[in-house]
Amino acid sequence: MLSIRLRRTGSTKRPYYRVVVADSRAWRDGRFVEVLGHYDPRRSPAVVKIDAERAQYWIGKGARPSDTVRSMLKKQQKAGAGAE
Repeated sequence: MLSIRLRRTGSTKRPYYRVVVADSRAWRDGRFVEVLGHYDPRRSPAVVKIDAERAQYWIGKGARPSDTVRSMLKKQQKAGAGAE
């Protein structure tokens, strides 16, 4: 089963995350299928960039987003809708 989740990168005490599609049995920072975007919590405000079109494609294929990624997608959709 596939999941859409965060993969931690960056150095010690300087986290940076990639939003990836990965097998749910793989380690958090292990093998993944595709990178969908990134998340930088150290910036103010936090930077979230996710390819929503590809995320919807993978959700359509049965991938389940984690709770964190699901909330990020919702926030990004709201921000995108307000910008139009």
